[in-house]
Amino acid sequence: MKSILLKAGRIIDPSQSLDTTGDVLIMDGRIAGVGNVKAPADARVVDCGGKVVCPGFVDLHVHLREPGQEHKETIATGTRSASAGGFTTVCCMPNTDPMIGSAPIVRHVMEKAAREASARVVVNASVLQDYDEGRMSEMADMVSAGAVAFTDDAFPIQNGLVMRRIMEYLAPLDRVLMVHCEDKALTKGAYCHEGAVSSTLGLAGMPAMAEESMVERNIALAEASGCRLHIAHISTAGSVSAVRTAKKRGVKVTAEACPHHFSLTDEALFGYSTNTKMNPPLRTAGDVEAVKAGLADGTIDCIATDHAPHSLEDKDTTFAEAAFGIVGLETALGLTLKELVEPGILTLSEAIAKLTIEPVGVLTGDRVPVEDLNVSWGSLTVGAPADVCVFNPDATWIVEAGRLKSLSKNTPFDRWTLPGKVSMTIRGGEITHDISEESDGQEA
Repeated sequence: MKSILLKAGRIIDPSQSLDTTGDVLIMDGRIAGVGNVKAPADARVVDCGGKVVCPGFVDLHVHLREPGQEHKETIATGTRSASAGGFTTVCCMPNTDPMIGSAPIVRHVMEKAAREASARVVVNASVLQDYDEGRMSEMADMVSAGAVAFTDDAFPIQNGLVMRRIMEYLAPLDRVLMVHCEDKALTKGAYCHEGAVSSTLGLAGMPAMAEESMVERNIALAEASGCRLHIAHISTAGSVSAVRTAKKRGVKVTAEACPHHFSLTDEALFGYSTNTKMNPPLRTAGDVEAVKAGLADGTIDCIATDHAPHSLEDKDTTFAEAAFGIVGLETALGLTLKELVEPGILTLSEAIAKLTIEPVGVLTGDRVPVEDLNVSWGSLTVGAPADVCVFNPDATWIVEAGRLKSLSKNTPFDRWTLPGKVSMTIRGGEITHDISEESDGQEA
């Protein structure tokens, strides 16, 4: 494995409170030096002048669709998309076919990823064996197989007793539980946020209370059980407030926000584009501001994409019949810079933390690597795996859906101009994305 010297970049590593100009040396797949370093004579030298060199991004919430839905995405195509967006680690979601709800399927996904993935793939396994709420999965077996976290995403647990038992099972395993908070009785037959826009468009709406009531329930159960709780894709002002209050009284709860929930409001639905249909839905301007405030004050710990690829057939239909979800790995950095850093809501270092060390902290429960998880990502500490993102914060580029690396192209940000072009991604010392090797970098 050839050594790499990333030369004269702006090194930002929130895990070390580091923001300086210098070099990063990569040898044998690990960080060998940061600052003023001497490289071997045969090292590949990459000029990073004017660019940011930071830890590779970590995404807790990615749908890779494999096994069973390879017409939408595969481990190979999804991780190529991740690499293009600066992500070196993705946590795959279990709503596949079959569901990732048993140790053999966890092992299958990990083995396939080891052969085909250009980003590290770790498994967020299902709390259910299948799509039957009455059949809890063998979570201890899946921990032994390598699962790093558990979730009910795409099948939110409605029965409070079932959720209580899940949390009581997980608490001694010390794995975080990611929850999709939705009261399905309140959202049945609905396609978007319930409010003025849904009324104008004549679409059945999902009330904010459908999310908020389940956030409150799950927080109460986590507080009683001691289970570490993570709120997925938080989207309403009430949910942000509930998490903020719970944290103040010491509940072990964290939360993530998706770029689309701090970049768009439900007014994007005018025109009925099915690429604006997602769950949770796009909310009001007040909700967007609450999400931004939650990111700024630490109520919301990290940024995750909820990358949800769908085929053209899934989206090229009526709004009511279209699938929920959008792709997001390749636009996450640009939207974060545009909507959070440029307006001064987060500093650049704070934004990078939300994409690196903070999601790692959600998995480990703190910011110290946990030995049995083998987690040492999100940092440029000497000796850590050489997972690195290099991007130009001043370069702008035009999103072209057809050129995204994802197998699917379902994005509402087509033709948007975004800042922050990722020029190189390195995972474990191997270059997985290099814009200099592409014929068209899509810069504006």
